[in-house]
Amino acid sequence: MNIVFLDAFTSKPEQLDLTELKSLGTFTSYDRTPYKLTIERAKEAEVILTNKAILDKNIISQLPNLKYIGVTATGYNVVDLQAAKKHGVVVTNAKNYSSMSVAQHVFAMMLRFTNRIEEHNKPQKWIESPDFCFYDFTLTELAGKTLGLVGIGDIGEKVAQVAEAFEMKVIVNRKSSKLHPKYKTVELDELLRQSDFVSLHCPLTSENEGFINSQTLSQMKTTAILINTGRGPLINDEDLRAALETGVIAGAAVDVVSQEPPKEGNVLFGAKNLIITPHIAWATLEARKRLFQIVTENIKAWQKGTPQNVVN
Repeated sequence: MNIVFLDAFTSKPEQLDLTELKSLGTFTSYDRTPYKLTIERAKEAEVILTNKAILDKNIISQLPNLKYIGVTATGYNVVDLQAAKKHGVVVTNAKNYSSMSVAQHVFAMMLRFTNRIEEHNKPQKWIESPDFCFYDFTLTELAGKTLGLVGIGDIGEKVAQVAEAFEMKVIVNRKSSKLHPKYKTVELDELLRQSDFVSLHCPLTSENEGFINSQTLSQMKTTAILINTGRGPLINDEDLRAALETGVIAGAAVDVVSQEPPKEGNVLFGAKNLIITPHIAWATLEARKRLFQIVTENIKAWQKGTPQNVVN
């Protein structure tokens, strides 16, 4: 079996033991594959692994040997599922490998605003202080604050569990009208009004693209912090910048932006009270190990005729 991994670089495979994965067939890996080189590199492939390399109708239709696509991520919008199904290609993804890592990143972002560790890492100023301490910002506790989760899948559940350890109040908004069995389920406008922190954990769809905009931002508390570790296009970037610059909300932290990598001059760069990290919430070593364990098990299950985590 010929296995081709189109874009391995961001997974840093040199840090991982991929022996079992490589044993499943003839394994070829590329750091990155430009769209124009995809057909050439994958022409003999029965199995393609992709993280962000696009496999659209045009590509899939020109790969007659292709039988299986393994997405090395949870989101699978890089694959044309209908085209894959038409050509008899099974598509799988990897779920719940990074939930704890993303939850940890969410709280790293939240604590950045509450504890201000970076701003107080000033030994010389402490040396010069006439007092035993100094603090240039108001420090706040998470206990008693309300965390609003927009979407509560595997990652949202982990975030909620950590929030409880901090003695926060958790409320949720979900696409389904079904009430969450543990956390108060509210409409979006109520969640925005009540929350001290709003964290986005919903998948990107045509219905919710840009739903965080001037209207919804205006419903939030002026002291509220917005966090996005989901997908960049959930937020209207121009509206977020305006809200930060004018004090509509107190701050925001995003691990994703609308275009990745971003272009020079991205409207969010340099915005007041905004933290941007380069899509790394998923990328702890432990999460990447789990990811490729799932990727390997997905292929093995498909080989046995019992495919799992199928998305088409």
